[in-house]
Amino acid sequence: MEKNVKVGMLLDLYGEMLTEKQKDILDLYYNDNLSLAEISEDVGITRQAVRDSIVKGENKLFRIRRKTRNYEKGSKTRKADTKDIIRIISNPNKIYRRRNRKHFRKRCKRT
Repeated sequence: MEKNVKVGMLLDLYGEMLTEKQKDILDLYYNDNLSLAEISEDVGITRQAVRDSIVKGENKLFRIRRKTRNYEKGSKTRKADTKDIIRIISNPNKIYRRRNRKHFRKRCKRT
């Protein structure tokens, strides 16, 4: 699938998790097919700032998709709830720390 189509679909699915500015710029770029110069005139920022916002927004969308896929693969016994997915995306470090803390306690007890 072409990258433009992928980003457009991800923007529809996970666009609410982006900042308002990133969402607007990605929408103008991918759905309205405006150039960087046209977007920079509409929004009132430089072309480089538009490009940076597009790249950051794309990366965030692909990161969210990767995290939701990993969560769906891990939960084979039940369907992933939207609340669970949002919790995983918004606080991945908290879960990671909790798992490592348990592992660390087990290692400390052995010695």
